[in-house]
Amino acid sequence: MYFSLPAQLDDLFLEEMSNFEENQKMRYVTSVERIGIRKGQREGEARMLTRLLQRRFGELPTWVSEKLAKAELPSLEEWGLRFVDAESLDAVFADPA
Repeated sequence: MYFSLPAQLDDLFLEEMSNFEENQKMRYVTSVERIGIRKGQREGEARMLTRLLQRRFGELPTWVSEKLAKAELPSLEEWGLRFVDAESLDAVFADPA
């Protein structure tokens, strides 16, 4: 199920939104778009970190793949920073002391 405006109101909304964006000199990003952007960032970060880890450490154990698949963006970003100096997978994913 989803919310949908009647065609006439939908056209009016799009026109008003276009005018708003033009007047404000910025694009309005809907909540649905923001969710998609965050999801894309998370997936991109996870994909890049996976490739970097594979390049340095070889085939990744299941626990690493599962951790990456479930992680939120802040964790992925932190692990990406740790990767630079890490000597092992354990060092990348270690809980901060």
